[in-house]
Amino acid sequence: MTEQKAPSKGILKKFIIALVLVIIVLLGFTGVNYYLKYFGPNVTAKQEYLYIHTDATYADVLKTIQQQDIVKDTVTFNWAATNMNYVKRVKPGKYRLHEGMSNRKLINMLASGTQEPVQLEFHGLRQKEQFAGFVSKKIEPDSVSIIRLLDSSSYVAQYGFTTENVYTMFMPNSYQLYWNTSPDKFFKRMYANYEKFWTQERKQQAAALNLSPPEVSVLASIVDAEALHDDEMPAVAGLYLNRLKKGMTLDADPTVIFALNDFTIKRVLTRYLSYNSPYNTYLHKGLPPGPIMMPSVNAVKAVLNYQKNDYIYMCAKADFSGYHAFATNVADHLVNAHKFHQALNDRNIKR
Repeated sequence: MTEQKAPSKGILKKFIIALVLVIIVLLGFTGVNYYLKYFGPNVTAKQEYLYIHTDATYADVLKTIQQQDIVKDTVTFNWAATNMNYVKRVKPGKYRLHEGMSNRKLINMLASGTQEPVQLEFHGLRQKEQFAGFVSKKIEPDSVSIIRLLDSSSYVAQYGFTTENVYTMFMPNSYQLYWNTSPDKFFKRMYANYEKFWTQERKQQAAALNLSPPEVSVLASIVDAEALHDDEMPAVAGLYLNRLKKGMTLDADPTVIFALNDFTIKRVLTRYLSYNSPYNTYLHKGLPPGPIMMPSVNAVKAVLNYQKNDYIYMCAKADFSGYHAFATNVADHLVNAHKFHQALNDRNIKR
């Protein structure tokens, strides 16, 4: 009996060993497969960023990843995303990609909303439309959605502005914000910076000029358009404040150019001065209803800390240095103006 059982025991032993080896191989294969699906490099170098729009679904994200060749293997990405429950945790934003990122690292970044902030810097933009177009290239909202709020009387009123002067709320600076910032949150962020700038001391300085903060910025926009050099801004601001106090028209050439909406004009001709617009300070006394450009912070400070002088007139210097020749009377001003007009003629600048 013993001799007959020995072979069967040997066969069983070999079978068990073989089975164990198969299991080990399968587990090894499964482990390697699992590792590759989760931890293996999968992100390509085709794109620097992945943009996920507000209200995007997982299907939208997967489609973008496929169309832009963001990963080498979309099947393993989809498998990992499903197993990590990312399909229910999609968050909008601008996400920086790194070549060789694993599915797990990519999905953890997307699911946690760990996006890279956008650096937004703006200054010297002339019109609201130009500003909205510039901002829409940096963040998700399009220019139409930004303009819609700028042109909404009820919306801007909650911040204390009108549709004409709301542009003064946007102070040139460098900002960090998320790409998917909504238009409303963008306005709130800009207003917070505006409030930070307008300290109680600065509000008192504005009040001493009989101007509101928006009016200071409107005047600053004219000063900024006139003065090519920051060191001349206080003198220009003092001149315009003198004219305001005397009840004179500001006679600012940049306001005429703005009214005509032709920024190629280099020589403001007499016929331009009669153009009917509330922004034409040759026709209307006081400040225009809104800024003629986004004033720099230096221009606003120049109005608040204006130079006390007796200047009433100014004219660009004939040497084209960008500085002005100032005058306290018409006679001196006419002499300065003649020199500049002659210099324009010599250079054949007709308009």
